[in-house]
Amino acid sequence: MEVRCTIDEIFGEDVFNDKVMRERLPGKIYKDLKKTIEEGSELSPATAEVVANAMKDWAIEKGATHYTHWFQPMTGVTAEKHDSFISAPTPDGRTIMEFSGKELIKGEPDASSFPSGGLRATFEARGYTTWDCTSPAFLKHDAVGTILCIPTAFCSYTGDALDNKTPLLRSMQALSEQSVRILRALGNTTAKKVTPMVGAEQEYFLINRDIYLKRKDLIYTGRTLFGAMPSKGQEMEDHYFGSIPEAIGGFMSDLNERLWKLGIPAKTQHNEVAPAQHELASIYQECNLATDQNQLVMESMKKIACKHNLTCLLHEKPFNGVNGSGKHNNWSLTADDGTQFLKPGKNPHENLLFLLTLSCVIAAADSHADLLRFSAADVGNDHRLGLQEAPPAIISIFLGEQLEDIIKQIIETGEATSSKRGDMLHTGVSTLPDFMKDATDRNRTSPFAFTGNKFEFRMVGSSASISTCNVILNAIVADAFRKAADRLEAAEDKKACAMQVIRENLTEHERIIFNGDGYAAEWVEEAERRGLPNLPGMVDAIPALRRKENVELLEGLGIMSRTELEAREEISYEIYVKTVNIEAHTMINMAGKRYIPAVIRYVGELARSLSSVREACPEADVSAQTELLCECSSLLAEAKKALTALEKTVASAAAEKDMVKTALRFNREVVPAMNALRTPIDKLEFMVDKKMWPYPSYGDMMFQVSDI
Repeated sequence: MEVRCTIDEIFGEDVFNDKVMRERLPGKIYKDLKKTIEEGSELSPATAEVVANAMKDWAIEKGATHYTHWFQPMTGVTAEKHDSFISAPTPDGRTIMEFSGKELIKGEPDASSFPSGGLRATFEARGYTTWDCTSPAFLKHDAVGTILCIPTAFCSYTGDALDNKTPLLRSMQALSEQSVRILRALGNTTAKKVTPMVGAEQEYFLINRDIYLKRKDLIYTGRTLFGAMPSKGQEMEDHYFGSIPEAIGGFMSDLNERLWKLGIPAKTQHNEVAPAQHELASIYQECNLATDQNQLVMESMKKIACKHNLTCLLHEKPFNGVNGSGKHNNWSLTADDGTQFLKPGKNPHENLLFLLTLSCVIAAADSHADLLRFSAADVGNDHRLGLQEAPPAIISIFLGEQLEDIIKQIIETGEATSSKRGDMLHTGVSTLPDFMKDATDRNRTSPFAFTGNKFEFRMVGSSASISTCNVILNAIVADAFRKAADRLEAAEDKKACAMQVIRENLTEHERIIFNGDGYAAEWVEEAERRGLPNLPGMVDAIPALRRKENVELLEGLGIMSRTELEAREEISYEIYVKTVNIEAHTMINMAGKRYIPAVIRYVGELARSLSSVREACPEADVSAQTELLCECSSLLAEAKKALTALEKTVASAAAEKDMVKTALRFNREVVPAMNALRTPIDKLEFMVDKKMWPYPSYGDMMFQVSDI
């Protein structure tokens, strides 16, 4: 039996982390680098040279042959270009392995072929990657070899951000500056830096790879464009937290080992609600590091799944009729002296910093709800939000009974004098211990919920980078802190001023607090009465990037310029159009070449069979065959008509000159036409002989790795 290493032995072994730097860097160089990481001071070329040499030696000792500047362009995935450590050959035919400080700090990938939203033209190719020393370098072991990966930011020749990391780092810096101002105003003299901490919960599906390769829609789009629900879905609720099948367990074991070696603190694994759906959650990390690590989690899931003859589906809604996949983004704030902004303590009503932070988050989310909604907008999420435990598209905040009671006290009287306590939970079984339950329940339909000492943003899609949502969260809270700090610094009585700010924030923005059922039709009506924006789809959310208040906020804090925002707006529309266009053409291909011909063959067989029976036995009751033939023929005609309509609709929408109008037409016209084509074909799946049906069914895909 193979003896596996312990977690402690392998954790972080492929990371150029603090332990490795202590061992390999001279004392002064180590201190200089740590000062850059912790305080943002400039790194000297001499220090970079020594770090680069130590990093190269460490990587080569572990088998690395190449290095890459690992960055995150606005494609939603990562990018890398590999260069070997080999320098020019020596006269005796050997070579020297080199890696300079300049190569560590700066790279130059082609910037013209990545999404830029007009920031770069095709003929303007120059772009730069620059080392992000706050996220440690790591090794990737793949078929291509062992590669030293250096996390970097990516910007254009003009200095505009072309990636997801640069705005994130800017937002973290802005939030830290404003948070320290709040702490100073409230009497804290020790904290120098405040960091947003993030823990991402990653949901995903695993299906048999052989079956996956038979589904063109999964290959091209990541989701099933056709497919009828099987006899059993998730209604028995037996998959959630159920025993993990052996095939899935082997995948999870290998995934954990790879992640632990990369220093990713993978903590929780379990079956999710839908058949073939699972979840992995990591322990909190600094926001930037958590974002980088979540990209590695998704990449590792895909690669390791293939080794187990599985395919990992990260699309938000790969299967209709069952739960989609999200990525809950758990967000909190911690200072370098240990101060936690969102930790209520035993008496939340007495915790001034907590109440001020809470009120600022509420004010931020309400004032910029459209921007927060945009941060979770992607094409896949349009199919997920508001269904099967996914939150609705209306931004609201769940606080629970304890905090709601405190807020009510403050609004009514200007102060809170008590906090509700949790009651004792009695199980009624003598051998089971009684214990104190929490002061409030949870709400799984809330898009933005306070969950004890953090906010859980449940709206983010499973395939998305968590960078965008954290950029926006950091930015809007930094802005709210800035406004509060301006008033606190000018006030003589800081506590009285803080309580006044808290009361005003809560009074003005109470409308966004909602502890009820987010799925209820009444909530949509109530939200409209409250004046909360309802932005159901991606194309509805994109205009938030142009709203004056949002532009002023992001520009004012130095997070994104108007030009960078306009570029992201254009890219978002382009992504929507291209994605739906690919889906529509995939549907046209599948329906025209496989589904409709299969039904025609089946209808032909039915007709021949019916004719034979009538000829052999004129008195036979052939009503069943006749009814089936008529129904199949009717649905076939409906499918053919819908196919023709979809082809015309796509061509017409694609001919639109204006990108915004194109996106709107794809959303308002093409998507309904796609649904119209799917409906008759999904009905036919229940009627046509399975041997003649051209693609694997939902049942084949969702239950083939189950032990049941």
